[in-house]
Amino acid sequence: MLITLTTTKSLEQVCVDMEAVVPKHQFGILGIHDLKATLNSKGVEFESECRMFEVCNPHQAKAVLETSMAISTAMPCRISVYPEDEKVILATMRPTEMMQMFDIEGAEAVAQEVEDALIAIMREVAGL
Repeated sequence: MLITLTTTKSLEQVCVDMEAVVPKHQFGILGIHDLKATLNSKGVEFESECRMFEVCNPHQAKAVLETSMAISTAMPCRISVYPEDEKVILATMRPTEMMQMFDIEGAEAVAQEVEDALIAIMREVAGL
């Protein structure tokens, strides 16, 4: 259900590269969440670094939302970036598996396109 890639780039460099690479794949960045900063600002001590990038291809989003608005509960796609064991991990949920929960005919093709694009984005950012 989870796609993960590893890179030796720094967390900061991966974040810079995400902002440059995502638009090249016809996706936009809707938001970037710094989980450590957010939790700490709420009075919860949290030391682990993690950035969550909310990404979306508006044309593909429209295509699946027109089949069922319930799919909005699984949107937008997220790519998490966090350090682990001297490396940086890029991780996302497989859209193809998430779409199976909705059992909507025809949504599989769009989910596969989105998944392929997310993998391409992550590979390019990771330098693979």
